[in-house]
Amino acid sequence: MAAIESFDNIYLDLSRENGKCRFAENGLGWKPAGGGDTFTLDQSSIGGAQWSRAARGYEVKILLRNSGIVQLDGFQQEDYERLGKIFKNWYSTNLENKEHSMRGWNWGKAEFGKAELSFNVQNRPAFEIPYSEISNTNLAGRNEIAIEFAVGEGGRASGQNGAGPGKGKKASAGRDQLVEMRFYIPGTTTRKEAEGGEAGSDADEEEKNAVTLFYDTLIEKAEIGETAGDAIATFLDVLHLTPRGRFDIDMYDASFRLRGKTYDYKIQYEAIKKFMVLPKPDDLHFMLCIGLDPPLRQGQTRYPFIVMQFKQDEEVTLDLNLSDEELNGKYKDRLQAHYEQPLHQVVAFIFKGLANKKITAPAKDFTTHRQQYGIKCSIKASEGFLYLLEKAFMFVPKPATYISYEQTQSITFSRVGGAVTALQTFDITVHMKSGAGSSQFSNINREELKALEDFFKLKGLRVKNEIDEDSKLAAAALRDDDMASSDEEVVGAKADRGSADEDEESIDEDFQAESESEVAEEYDSNHESDGSGSAESDVDNEVDDDEEDEDEDMDEPEEDERPKKKSKTG
Repeated sequence: MAAIESFDNIYLDLSRENGKCRFAENGLGWKPAGGGDTFTLDQSSIGGAQWSRAARGYEVKILLRNSGIVQLDGFQQEDYERLGKIFKNWYSTNLENKEHSMRGWNWGKAEFGKAELSFNVQNRPAFEIPYSEISNTNLAGRNEIAIEFAVGEGGRASGQNGAGPGKGKKASAGRDQLVEMRFYIPGTTTRKEAEGGEAGSDADEEEKNAVTLFYDTLIEKAEIGETAGDAIATFLDVLHLTPRGRFDIDMYDASFRLRGKTYDYKIQYEAIKKFMVLPKPDDLHFMLCIGLDPPLRQGQTRYPFIVMQFKQDEEVTLDLNLSDEELNGKYKDRLQAHYEQPLHQVVAFIFKGLANKKITAPAKDFTTHRQQYGIKCSIKASEGFLYLLEKAFMFVPKPATYISYEQTQSITFSRVGGAVTALQTFDITVHMKSGAGSSQFSNINREELKALEDFFKLKGLRVKNEIDEDSKLAAAALRDDDMASSDEEVVGAKADRGSADEDEESIDEDFQAESESEVAEEYDSNHESDGSGSAESDVDNEVDDDEEDEDEDMDEPEEDERPKKKSKTG
């Protein structure tokens, strides 16, 4: 064999670009075709190798002795014999030909290997999940478990000798990323069965709920959660407004963990982009708001902010689980060994020290008419509080919304048309630059208008006040209405407005002064001759004449009625 064997168009760990892979007696190396960092692997780190079909042809999966995995994809079928000799002669390892299940079944058996979780269908692997790609797991239901995958920020890290890829590096290689997978695991089982042992090998072993045992085994294998003894500080039963619920907070050296009854979250301090301490306007609580990128995931829901709430007068005494060397070295001037302060301050100080992030507070240049920092308002149907920071708007608790002043094009004050409370409240619409949309904060107390205008002018933000324009238009409309109503009174109302149109000094043209009785009665002698000219009197006269004719008709026979009546009148 040659001293070096080379293969072109090979992809390392699902990388976006191919490269050249070279095998030598002392190890192997891979270099991207477009230039970049070279990955090398010493032959002493190789613990096994597998050959199988893959996305870009055939793949060589190298199992490392430290439980890592290296994937080389893009080989041709005729390369199998050549690679088999390389691994057997140089690395003393057989290249195992492994066939995958192609049935497409979604039920099978999950087995925990040394470096990966394998889902087998009829004793053949359908797919494998490297432990290095699993960032978190949660019990999502009674018999259901959710596995979350690490989301990298593009590309894989530069490799070192014997070092496997970091979490999320393989997933970040593609344009689309798988972020969560769920398994339904009913029934009971034993730990030995879960790890691939025989069912009857240990009859005395206690059976447990299968999904719970799967969860515990996965946490141990994937090294997801640190042990309780490693926690620097722990806070129990902390109320969270977003996501809603109560969680225990375990704070570690590089990450913190939220442990709830249903969901657990592990969050790296590197993901914290913003940290705010916001006093609630009730003077009883403080809210701690943590901005995350990438956001926290709960199923299909994304939470870019975590909002915690603490009582203002709740105090705590806490000793950190750190040695004097760590306090005086890594965390010097960032953390203290002992805290005895209000709980919200202790949590904020520890987050600041471990994550090395600045704490943001509301701007001192703005207070409400009640001398508070939070403005009560709403986004659509969700009520909350709007805070004006030094460089941004912040609305909490849900939906938590952060808008930088630098991204703001203009601000419009307006009032909801037709609303009953239009005189007491108004709305703020924040228009974003580059056509990025707008956000509206509704039902703000009218007494906050002047302070908001002054603050926005101080920050150099463009403000359009439609409330004053509406007030001027309304005043002009009221003046027009007053003029129109006075004109109607002068002309005389043709419309019937009841007693509102009566006037003591107006003359009633229908009134007859010489008449002794205002209303002619049936027994009045002047009834028939009374010329009041009213339509009502004429109708009454016609009705009376008809009644008299009917009486005369009743007295005489019907056939003699007309001749007698004529001779009488003639």
